[in-house]
Amino acid sequence: MSDLTKIGYTGDILRVDLTKGRIWIEKLDLQTVKKWVGGAGLAAKYLWEEIPPGVNWYDPENRLIWTTGPLAGTSVHGAATVNIAARSAMSGQAASSQANGFFGAYLKFQGYDGIIIQGQAPRLSYLLINNGQAEIRDAAHLAGQDFHRVENMLRKELKAKEHDVSIFGIGPAGERIVRFAVITGDRGHVVSKGGLGAVMGSKNLKCVVCYRGRPMYTVHNPDLLKEKAEELASAAKGFGPIYQWGSGGVLSGLVAVGGLPVKNYTTNLYPEHERMNGQYLRTHFKVKAVPCYRCSIAHVKEVVVTEGPYAGFVGEEPEYEQIAAWGPQIGATDLGATVMLGNEVDKLGLDCNEASWTIGWAMECYEKGVFDKEKTEGLDLSWGNVEAVKELLGRIAHREGKFADMLAEGVMRASRQVGGEACEWAIYGCKGNTPRTHDHRGATRWYELFDTCISDTSTLEATWGGIHPQMVDQPEPADPFSHEEVSAMTARFSGIRLFDDCVGVCRFASPYPKLVLDCFNATTGWNWTLEDAFNLGRRIMAQLRFFALRHGLDMLDEQPSVRYGSPPNDGPAKGVDIMAGWDRMRENYYNLIGWDPQTGKPLPETLSKLGLEELAKHI
Repeated sequence: MSDLTKIGYTGDILRVDLTKGRIWIEKLDLQTVKKWVGGAGLAAKYLWEEIPPGVNWYDPENRLIWTTGPLAGTSVHGAATVNIAARSAMSGQAASSQANGFFGAYLKFQGYDGIIIQGQAPRLSYLLINNGQAEIRDAAHLAGQDFHRVENMLRKELKAKEHDVSIFGIGPAGERIVRFAVITGDRGHVVSKGGLGAVMGSKNLKCVVCYRGRPMYTVHNPDLLKEKAEELASAAKGFGPIYQWGSGGVLSGLVAVGGLPVKNYTTNLYPEHERMNGQYLRTHFKVKAVPCYRCSIAHVKEVVVTEGPYAGFVGEEPEYEQIAAWGPQIGATDLGATVMLGNEVDKLGLDCNEASWTIGWAMECYEKGVFDKEKTEGLDLSWGNVEAVKELLGRIAHREGKFADMLAEGVMRASRQVGGEACEWAIYGCKGNTPRTHDHRGATRWYELFDTCISDTSTLEATWGGIHPQMVDQPEPADPFSHEEVSAMTARFSGIRLFDDCVGVCRFASPYPKLVLDCFNATTGWNWTLEDAFNLGRRIMAQLRFFALRHGLDMLDEQPSVRYGSPPNDGPAKGVDIMAGWDRMRENYYNLIGWDPQTGKPLPETLSKLGLEELAKHI
């Protein structure tokens, strides 16, 4: 074993050139993993080094980078996260997003810390990894298939049992290069942000199939790791309502603070919320656990709808964001419908968040007369028309008709194409980043609104479920509507969640950074401090910021769209205006993290502290 295989790494990166049909192995070294660790860190390194100016998101030379971390495949509960990154189809800058399930662990068991895919296959193909070897196979028989069917077809074809293989890839949306297509797998786990499914589709790559295999690496202190992993799992079970009620258990609480998106932000009132939350779902529908790799948290459930027009439907339990997307955001009030639509979106390979902002905007346009049935090509897009939404999702995924083809570009581009007053009703970050399905204008959610618009990962970078300063020994903010406090707290908290995204763990099973750090140190023997973990995250932030600038970042785009940043019309946050101090927030944030507030570039002294002196020539 090499030194790396004794501290949670395999030491190998699998390289694939689809154009040439070439596959080879590249070695990692200790210096590289100490600087970047894995996951989002290694992705940031390769994005900067291998995607020069002029390489667009759909170019064959764009890289699709799949990386794990040192905790993946260990005794940490649910430690099988994969990070996927590329130049983003949505923002044109970086996209770095994660999914749980089994893939991150299985890839490690096959002997790889990551896969870097370049080029474009001459025909639709898939990548198979087994016994430490990889091969490119023809995928013509999978063309146009939704991803649930793809998983079933390949398991049957390969004579593989359910957990013999992990399969991640694209549905018809990715094949048709829908800009907000996702990469999905393991029965509904989704790498959802930045249009990474569109990048995969542009490469003519349908999916990656990874067999289970056996670990060929060890950790520094397995007994200590086991002890700390159990401590982390025990703590995770007490984190909010997730263990008992799933992420949908937060829905009614968000109503109380004005954080639930209702009818495209036209209101914050949703009296039906108690029949739409996780508590109702798990006490009225039939559920059973379908846990990810070695996970005792088991927040992923299969659900059988037991009432309403979709009674009998069986699928994955929707997360909070799917309930919000296919309930209040489209004006629907049937919980079974959210189960059905959430599973439909995953099968088609669409980002739930972007799809719901896009369709919610289209429904508001329909209500206000901007669209009629002629323009929607026969669809009645009245609020709450679930079957029309289902039909429209299918049309978008296949780019069927002019209306759906326009919506397949996402709400920012579609609204700008329509123009006029309707352009101001769309919800998005002006860099092209997609907000999560919340009303971020509500109390405690300004952090995520600000983070969404500033982030260089195409999704939340600093925050997760709000902000949790107490987890890293920082004081709680006093005023969630203070421009100064929100920007300062976001700056102080920035970095630690990117550390999480480097080590290969599920956020639901590992929400506490200090306990994750304990597991990390037991695995590597490095004895990192919280400051070291923060510095890793901020190193990634700085690297991605230079990548964004290389690919056309305009600081004027680091703000919300008109509707996204508007004062709420009603509800608990009525009239509160984040835009009144937006420029002040951005300047304060940049100053506190050591970036030039005029250019948005990390300062030389910041780069020196982060070990990125080589980037100073790009200032």
